[in-house]
Amino acid sequence: MQFNLPTWLTLIRIILIPVMVALFYLPWHLAHVACGVVFGIAGITDWLDGYLARKMSQTTLFGAFLDPVADKLMVSVALVLIVQADPNPWLAIAAAVIIGREITIASLREWMAEIGQRNKVEVSWIGKWKTTAQIVAIEILLVSMDVWKETLTQIGQFLLLISAILTLWSMFNYIKAALPSLLHHDSKG
Repeated sequence: MQFNLPTWLTLIRIILIPVMVALFYLPWHLAHVACGVVFGIAGITDWLDGYLARKMSQTTLFGAFLDPVADKLMVSVALVLIVQADPNPWLAIAAAVIIGREITIASLREWMAEIGQRNKVEVSWIGKWKTTAQIVAIEILLVSMDVWKETLTQIGQFLLLISAILTLWSMFNYIKAALPSLLHHDSKG
């Protein structure tokens, strides 16, 4: 296991998750803004760790494993907090779609790796757009709990629904790419 700057940035993102949760529940009128700031910092490290790993030629197997785990944990925890604070059915559906997709694709990638076809489900451009939309939507929804509530909440909810659509689109693309390998492998077994 190799620890380099990109890996440390990924670990910082994981460490920021309990900080984010603690800030969310502080009895302070700007607690959600502070939580949003921490989430935003974590979102920046998501972009930065991948960029630095490629730029500095410091990609590692451990980093490749840990980065998506950190992303999924960060997004899932933030979505649970948002839905708990605002049990709106549309938010709950979007959160369920996003979290469900992450579990499905993680399982699909594991299965594809098991049959030696992991490269068929590599991260695509739609996956990167989906992640960006999720991070921006979550950031806005967290901040909207304390400031510019009506306007930011509407923008954040709209962006979360867009990110849920992008999430489904990327999931269907991954399943479509993997299906021939899965069907071929299943017919052999």
